[in-house]
Amino acid sequence: MDFFSVLTMFGGLALFLYGMNLMGDGLAKVSGGKLEGILARLTSSPIKAVILGAGVTAVIQSSSATTVMVVGFVNSGIMTLHQAVGIIMGANVGTTVTSWILSLSGIESDNFFVQLFKPTAFSPVLALIGVGLLMFAKSDRKKDVGAILIGFAILMFGMDTMSGAVEPLKDVPEFTSILTMFSNPVLGMVAGALLTAVIQSSSASVGILQALCATGSLSYSTVLPVIMGQNIGTCVTALLSGIGASKNAKRAAFVHLYFNLMGTLLFMVVFYTINSFHPFAFLEEAAGPAGIAMVHSLFNVGATIVLLPFAKVLERLATWSIRDDAEEQGVTEQPGTQADSELLILDERFLEKPAFAITQCEKATHHMAELAQYSLQQAVSLIWEYSKDSSEEVFALEEQIDHYEDALGSYLIKLSGRSPSQKDSQRIAELQHCIGDFERISDHALNIAQAVNKMQAKEMAFSSKASKELEVFSSAVTDIMDLTTKVFVEEDKTMAKCVEPLEEVIDKLNKEVKKRHVKRLRKGKCSVDMGFILADLSTDFERIADHCSNIAICIIQEGQEDIEAHEYLESLDKGEDTQFRESYLAYKEKYVLP
Repeated sequence: MDFFSVLTMFGGLALFLYGMNLMGDGLAKVSGGKLEGILARLTSSPIKAVILGAGVTAVIQSSSATTVMVVGFVNSGIMTLHQAVGIIMGANVGTTVTSWILSLSGIESDNFFVQLFKPTAFSPVLALIGVGLLMFAKSDRKKDVGAILIGFAILMFGMDTMSGAVEPLKDVPEFTSILTMFSNPVLGMVAGALLTAVIQSSSASVGILQALCATGSLSYSTVLPVIMGQNIGTCVTALLSGIGASKNAKRAAFVHLYFNLMGTLLFMVVFYTINSFHPFAFLEEAAGPAGIAMVHSLFNVGATIVLLPFAKVLERLATWSIRDDAEEQGVTEQPGTQADSELLILDERFLEKPAFAITQCEKATHHMAELAQYSLQQAVSLIWEYSKDSSEEVFALEEQIDHYEDALGSYLIKLSGRSPSQKDSQRIAELQHCIGDFERISDHALNIAQAVNKMQAKEMAFSSKASKELEVFSSAVTDIMDLTTKVFVEEDKTMAKCVEPLEEVIDKLNKEVKKRHVKRLRKGKCSVDMGFILADLSTDFERIADHCSNIAICIIQEGQEDIEAHEYLESLDKGEDTQFRESYLAYKEKYVLP
């Protein structure tokens, strides 16, 4: 084997790993975060969790990715450690699907129809279709499907290139002698574990092993311990992801390790004990790609069947390894505001799956919107019925919402750097815009509370006429906030079109309230100090409505690049929208100043 053959082998390996990564990313994007969402919800029974873990891993082609997501779920409090055990076991079963796909490269037959199932026959067709989709398709989903097809074609081409490059090694005695070293169970396990730990993918390391079968020098006595070691080596990714996570998340990573260690040790002890009394003849036979896939599947399925009844033992073992410093239940809250526990769902492990990470951001932003809505309700209630506790709550809520904006803003910036799809990029921009508006609404709610506190400190009160006007004005503002929150949480574009007419009515109310206030000042029916407070409240009300309008327009624009905010508002001003006009008149009739 000369220098160029070595170069070809490493080139094939590079293409193989890249193809696997490209295909996995494409599959994750096509799923749109739905698979991860299913994982987080449907884990009510151990058997269901195993099936689910196997299914998701078979689709995204990576047990490491599934396990890392599970560690993130446990860290976020989305999933309990008990639920995670079944998913982790299922992930090991699901990862065997890749080895069966790769084993297709070993098909040998002169029959035309049989050869059609060989990857070298259909991969070029998939590559052509994939390139066509990437170049000419307009939708992101079709482009992602194209990436999957190209990834698969590159994966199989890399596999074929590796197999072709190493085939001459069958005539090299030195190479054969190196492989026979791995027939020693301990050395084979160490080699398999190290290889998998380095490339962080058991599917990829099994694929490399299948490519080496082309030499004809790999016997089952060599393959068996290497495959066992590969299952241990794949735990490294999950263990690394557990660094800096909560105790339960670390335990989830340790469950993965203990499951593979116990399964491997049990298999090795039983298998080699039987072999010592009754030697298995097949161990000296040359292993093929399908044979390796069979061994890989039998081990993982067998280990899951044997160890599933002892899931609680694995759980206790992980809990014993990662002990509590103090009594802990569920997720360990980080120090800080009350928002910290809610914001744990923004786990950085989810950044590897942008679609799912965006779903988590949406959940956090929905909670932020509801906090801003409640903050305004509390602030407005102070005008009519003052309470020191309610006032302090508004101050606390403002700090909490600020914390949300900081955490969400930072997370969304990191997410935008992970090459999300065009659709996901638009959603990230919308969320960044909306969290700023919700934070400003909480600032205005705080301003209202501060104005009322000032009134209480100076023992001032509004005149009866001013109170009645503010009652109508504040009712319109709380209604637009309630409407906007519902629009944002439900992403209801039809309902969103009802926000702008109400915002226009609030603008008119603002002008009319200030106009009436000036008249009272001239007649000496209102003090200058109360005048300043009324003007401040009126301005805060009007600004809150403006931010609600911004959020509603964001929802209307979602997924419609041809709609510009300025053009939309301009068309409303010109009276081109009959629905707007009808809604405006209805709101105008509802909110009439006395």
